[in-house]
Amino acid sequence: MLVAVTSTSSPGRYHLLLTTGGRPVVHGWWDDKAEARRKLVSWVGAYGSIPAARVALTDEEAGEQLAAWPDEDPASGPGSGA
Repeated sequence: MLVAVTSTSSPGRYHLLLTTGGRPVVHGWWDDKAEARRKLVSWVGAYGSIPAARVALTDEEAGEQLAAWPDEDPASGPGSGA
């Protein structure tokens, strides 16, 4: 069973979201971009074997997706900066 990650304070700038089958399963927010990218790699390792799993990192202030796994471009992966 997966348990949603919540923050005790207001959400940070960088939002990490795990979905399966298009449904949100786990959320996390960090103020530090490097920490959020490390968590992305960690989540792929922890949850990547779940069928239809997808992990996305978004900069909520800029409204821009910074990374996603799996990615259609095999040259870019978690933490690659793509």
